[in-house]
Amino acid sequence: MLSAPYDHPLNLTTQAIFTYGSWGLTLVVLVIAWRMGIKEKTPFYLFAVLASMVAAFAEPLYDEGMMLLFYVPGIWSHFSAFGVPQPLWTHSGYAVLYGSAAIRICQQIYHGKLSRNALYLWAGIELLMSCTFEMIGINGGAYGYWGPHVLRIFDYPLAIGVLEAAQVICFSVAAAHLRQRVSSHIGLLGLFVLFPATFYMANFGAGSAMIIALHLDQPSTALVYSGTIVSIGAALLLIRAAAHSLPDAGELSPAGLTAARNRTAL
Repeated sequence: MLSAPYDHPLNLTTQAIFTYGSWGLTLVVLVIAWRMGIKEKTPFYLFAVLASMVAAFAEPLYDEGMMLLFYVPGIWSHFSAFGVPQPLWTHSGYAVLYGSAAIRICQQIYHGKLSRNALYLWAGIELLMSCTFEMIGINGGAYGYWGPHVLRIFDYPLAIGVLEAAQVICFSVAAAHLRQRVSSHIGLLGLFVLFPATFYMANFGAGSAMIIALHLDQPSTALVYSGTIVSIGAALLLIRAAAHSLPDAGELSPAGLTAARNRTAL
């Protein structure tokens, strides 16, 4: 059986860039979220970003399922679980990669400005963000997907990006509906449960066929291909289901927009 490459060298320059760069960008995202909240008189956007950062404490679950390893020698880590050390930039990475897109999507949904087709566009943007971020991390020597993944581009399993896009879309749509339905700021604390719930619904739910195929006691390339394709299809179905909770572009009438803007802000 394959074993995780714990002795794989870590590129310390990439680690420094990811740590300082992502935390710097996180501060920008938090300021943007705070200013959005001040304008609309709600802590929703700030809570959404913070929820993504807190959820990063569960990253070891993801690493175990997806066979991801942050390279160990010289890592700046604050804890380890399942034998996988966690770098300091996981929390900031979640804010930049997931939280930043989610608050914009949520804002557009809440104000009645996002159509189904536009949500598909956001899914494509998130896929591009994931591919860019992870390809830099992988090829820069910060970590790797060490299992028998297939359909890789520059060593990055494409299915991972599709699943990440699906989980951001699902969280964004669910979070926007939560905001519309809760009656107090306290209710918005549900975002801290909603983020990990949608994260693992998409990655471990839609991704289950791939995960099982990766971890078979008797590995099979054909089964990994099959499971990966099934999981990509399931992720795309999740995105489609989320999109169908939104109106078509033609239904975003001026009257509808006015009604959306006149909602009582939380």
